[in-house]
Amino acid sequence: MTKRIRIIGAASGIGAQDRACADGPVAYHRSQAWHELEHHPQVDWGRTLFAPEGPGMSAAGRIAGLCRQLADEVDLALRAGEFPLVIGGDHSVAIGTWSGVARVAGAPVGLLWIDAHLDSHTPETSYSGAIHGMPMACLLGRGDKRLLNIGLVGLQVSAPHTVVLGPRSYEPEEIEFLQQMGVRIIDSDEILGRGFAACLDEAVAIVGGAPNGFGVTLDLDAIDPGLAPGVGSPEPEGLWDGDVLAAVRRLSALPGLRALEIVEYNPDRDSQGVTADLISDLIAEILPAVAG
Repeated sequence: MTKRIRIIGAASGIGAQDRACADGPVAYHRSQAWHELEHHPQVDWGRTLFAPEGPGMSAAGRIAGLCRQLADEVDLALRAGEFPLVIGGDHSVAIGTWSGVARVAGAPVGLLWIDAHLDSHTPETSYSGAIHGMPMACLLGRGDKRLLNIGLVGLQVSAPHTVVLGPRSYEPEEIEFLQQMGVRIIDSDEILGRGFAACLDEAVAIVGGAPNGFGVTLDLDAIDPGLAPGVGSPEPEGLWDGDVLAAVRRLSALPGLRALEIVEYNPDRDSQGVTADLISDLIAEILPAVAG
């Protein structure tokens, strides 16, 4: 069935150390890369959301407010029969995206988390205090209480049907937590040893088997910074952009896919707009399967 793709901007850099990714959704919306897509009849830019502001509001409180708004927007899109595509913003917005998906599904969903990092710290284990290093833990029911239970009470994602693909910078506390929860981690060393195709096959089997559907969240820093420089936390020796594009194309054809999220776009670092172009390429990859 043909669906309209509803793009939702989540303009927050509050959770990051480099806050310029707050400008990512608006900058992409104004880019030539977006203008080349915006006239497609099945793609529509819905709303761009911003974190609430107020006297004495903490970072976690502002992020929680944005994530509640985002969960509601994702909920509305899904109930309207649309396909939500979230453009961030730092990765803390994932708490809102996948809480909204889980709310509509009525149960935790599978998730393919493509990232250079594990994003599975809690306030107690974080080395930096940056909340964009915590969203996976929050979705698995652990972290600041303001960031929990936004979609469902308890877990928003199903740990046995969740995979982190491509991490190459993380701390032991994150590994321990995810292993305890039963999340599959396929790091850069394993990808180098087995090959990306074999690792993707395994990831697809895990997330695609989720009984309540699954989603894909892509932190652009998963990709090698030579190919995608416009990110807030670049790490050397990342994934090849062609592999990521092929992965998104394949995943979009699976019947259980409920939403796609692309985060951590930092226009201040986007030399010649190549990362904005990549975002448009990623959207184009899902069009044949999702929008028809």
